[in-house]
Amino acid sequence: MLCSYLFSGVKPVLGLFLISSILTPYSVLAEQSLKVVYPRTNHKTSADKIFFIGTAPSTGQVFINGKLIKRSQSGHFAPSLPLSIGVNNFTIRYQNQELLIKVTRLSLQPEIPTGAAFAPNSLTPFVDIARLPGETVCFSAVAPPATKVSVKLGLQTISLLPQPQIAQLPDNKAALTGRNQPIASPSVSKYEGCTTVGLNQLRDNNTIKSTVIPDTPTLIELGKPEFQLTVNGKTITQTGTGKITVLPQAQLQVAEVTSDAGVARTGPSTDFSRLTPLPKGTRASITGRDGDWLRLDYGAWINSKETRIIPGSVAPRTIIRSVGYRNLQGKTEIVFPLQVPVPVSVQQGDKSLTLTLYNTTAQTDTFRTDNNPIISRLDWQQVNPNQVTYTFNLKTNQQWGYKLRYEGTSLVLAMRHPPTKTGRKPLSGVKVLLDPGHGGAESGASGPEGTLEKDVNLVISRLIRDDLIKRGATVVMTRNSDVELSLVDRQKIIDAEEPTIALSVHHNSLPDDGDAENIKGFGTFWYNTQAHDLALFLHNYVVEKIRRPSYGVFWNNLALTRPASSPSVLLELGFMSNPNEIELITNPEDQRKMARTISNGIAEWFKKNQK
Repeated sequence: MLCSYLFSGVKPVLGLFLISSILTPYSVLAEQSLKVVYPRTNHKTSADKIFFIGTAPSTGQVFINGKLIKRSQSGHFAPSLPLSIGVNNFTIRYQNQELLIKVTRLSLQPEIPTGAAFAPNSLTPFVDIARLPGETVCFSAVAPPATKVSVKLGLQTISLLPQPQIAQLPDNKAALTGRNQPIASPSVSKYEGCTTVGLNQLRDNNTIKSTVIPDTPTLIELGKPEFQLTVNGKTITQTGTGKITVLPQAQLQVAEVTSDAGVARTGPSTDFSRLTPLPKGTRASITGRDGDWLRLDYGAWINSKETRIIPGSVAPRTIIRSVGYRNLQGKTEIVFPLQVPVPVSVQQGDKSLTLTLYNTTAQTDTFRTDNNPIISRLDWQQVNPNQVTYTFNLKTNQQWGYKLRYEGTSLVLAMRHPPTKTGRKPLSGVKVLLDPGHGGAESGASGPEGTLEKDVNLVISRLIRDDLIKRGATVVMTRNSDVELSLVDRQKIIDAEEPTIALSVHHNSLPDDGDAENIKGFGTFWYNTQAHDLALFLHNYVVEKIRRPSYGVFWNNLALTRPASSPSVLLELGFMSNPNEIELITNPEDQRKMARTISNGIAEWFKKNQK
């Protein structure tokens, strides 16, 4: 369910204060049970509203802060109520029972100080950074209005000027609730200024020092900036927390990726988008640092924990000449002999796969183009002096998975062939991996009566498994009992098993500002292009055949949509948070109908692709 994988703070739980128990006999309470599973009391959120998931017997009425709320035929409810900044108290009443829930709404705006002071934790950069000579470094602070703010770095003083109002962008998950429009942000008295990091105007024996470590380049430390604020004739000075260092451009350090698939990103934190993972052994020069993050020479950022520094190594560059390939059972491997392992990226199209090699110059004059089961032609182009692309033109739209690895200094791209039918049954020769979401202590979403998503996911997955086996498929389950399994472990199972397709089975919930009372339906999520057709087909098939509402088809960077070794799709079969849809989700007959429809859809999709 998305609320656990995307919205880590959203976990419905039991356990609120039932204050009427001192007034009402226990036997009456047992018959008249009021239950709220979300939010827990003392919940904290930055959302401007909150929904309440709960239930009570269908007879009688439920009030929240004196307002009558709408419920399903079974008595379930999920109203959304507005939140004010600070503490919000809610009283939920059903007959003689009463629950008290406190929700605190946190402000996303920094607190503007009064008098001569900077707002706490507002000075940036707040971590140590390193940049190349000539690069721009910006400084910012939050201070009272009509304040003179500056920063001193070495011998240079940079004025920080008040900035105009800018729109505040919502979190990525806002696209899932339809509330992803920019929000006008009130002025927060933010001051900002930039300078070019140069050594000539900043060099001074008293302020600049060189750091010399054996077998490593000499780094020029500019130190921590000194922020100065003057208001009403009073001046204060505060040292920033981030130290600034200039890298020696002629002798950059070289990092080597030590994890199996190094996570490359567009910026120096997990908030930034992922790029093609870097195979183990990839080498690149370090052109910048932000705290624990390294900027590599082709522009991507990677956490330093996934790398090691190679002392004395020169900037990795390679030429490439011939390109070879080998046909193996079920796949074709293309081999790119290189002098050193360099960064790579992959882009899939409808009938193409493009591999980009960075820090590479082509001397390619010859490669083989035999009759291949999946490749019709290979084209290449030197895009710029440091970048070569190889485009594989494919015979069909549907791709079945790929893997990248280094064998020594040779890059190997393995591209999988379509499944081969091995019997009369419609799915013979097809291997399907089913991943029942959550498990163990990771319970996922919760229905109004306390039904746990992890349990429903497993029930449905087993039903789908049984149907698929009857149709001739080989089925692998990531879990077949209530055990906890990490996202990384699930990804490893997909990569090791190399199923024809992989489906992760979930039931949905929403972030705090979602409309839990009305949002419902079947949702499908994909990431790699090879999974798009499967996601779209299954989604439309289920919605049409059993007339479920459509929540939508989403491109989404989720752990269980990212595996590239197989077309991987995540299914959200309905909303645990919706007071009406939960009744279908937990109904055994509707569970069997959903499982049957999904397995029918899988068989029809393979039939379409076999044609």
